[in-house]
Amino acid sequence: MKKILIVLFGLFAFAAAQNVSLNGAGASFPYPLYAKYFSEYNKLTGVRVNYQSIGSGGGIRQLFAQTVHFGASDAPLSDDKIAEFEKKFGTKVIHVPTALGAVVPSYNIPGVSDTLKFSGQVIADIYLGKIKKWNDAAIAKLNPGVKLPPLPITVVHRSDGSGTSYIFTEYLSKVSPEWKEKVGKGKSVSWPVGLGGKGNEGVAGLVSQTPGAIGYTELIYAIKNNIKFGAVQNKAGKFVLASLESVKAAADLKDFPQDTRVSLTNTPAPEGYPIASFTWLLLYRDLDKDHAVKSAAEAKAVADLVWWVIHDGQQYNEKLLYAGLPEVAVKISEANLATLRYQGKPVR
Repeated sequence: MKKILIVLFGLFAFAAAQNVSLNGAGASFPYPLYAKYFSEYNKLTGVRVNYQSIGSGGGIRQLFAQTVHFGASDAPLSDDKIAEFEKKFGTKVIHVPTALGAVVPSYNIPGVSDTLKFSGQVIADIYLGKIKKWNDAAIAKLNPGVKLPPLPITVVHRSDGSGTSYIFTEYLSKVSPEWKEKVGKGKSVSWPVGLGGKGNEGVAGLVSQTPGAIGYTELIYAIKNNIKFGAVQNKAGKFVLASLESVKAAADLKDFPQDTRVSLTNTPAPEGYPIASFTWLLLYRDLDKDHAVKSAAEAKAVADLVWWVIHDGQQYNEKLLYAGLPEVAVKISEANLATLRYQGKPVR
């Protein structure tokens, strides 16, 4: 009889879960991974997760508009934005890292099959419009023996508010004083030159269709679209190609902040890839303050989903070329998720 009751309880719980739908929106950087997470989680639990890959800026706007159960961003909220959030909603925002990824300089140069080498300064000068052709002396110096054509460079950047842009421009601001002064870092910046593409998908599409183009995307978008991408010189002077190993090396941190907002760009790690980053899910600590969360059951569903992502969900990261979370990030996130509440009560 006891076994029958346990089975019936499980069936009732699964049936209830099938009626739960969660909505999230934001970063396109981890979209291939999130699509996998949410598909697998639905098979396991029946919970449906609808995720819109609209860029980190859009995800943060929807979080503030209370139209989603969670936002997603490759750029952590600034101190000012956190203060604005807390004043407006009377609760804290919880940053939960889910994966590590790399932003790569991808290019389309007909006749060049070599993996090009880039320094941060050269990338900055290309995006500042100072280097205009592929056979420029500064590029040639880094790539001796490569026959570079006198092809004009078409710069491609994001047209939407983007965490990928934040990672890329944060890196450029660290390696180029001129970039820091004239453009700076942000999810949206005033690009000196170039064409805009929406999402990582849009940038990858423009690069693959435009001879002479250079763009920046998350690693999997370059590989998935069969686009060449270059090795980038790190702080130690080594030219490093983005890979699971080089991204993990960049995240080998001695100190990890409790709020998990940490920058990995321009890592001092000798083997680390210099344009790497965590990506985060953003949650209301008091989930009843989020109008998208309609019940205690939905609040628990949010907490259970994110808990699964930072534990069992990590098995899918490396298969899709995202590095898994270091143990310290998981432990801190466990503590942060334990603070989630609904009407003053813990949700897990």
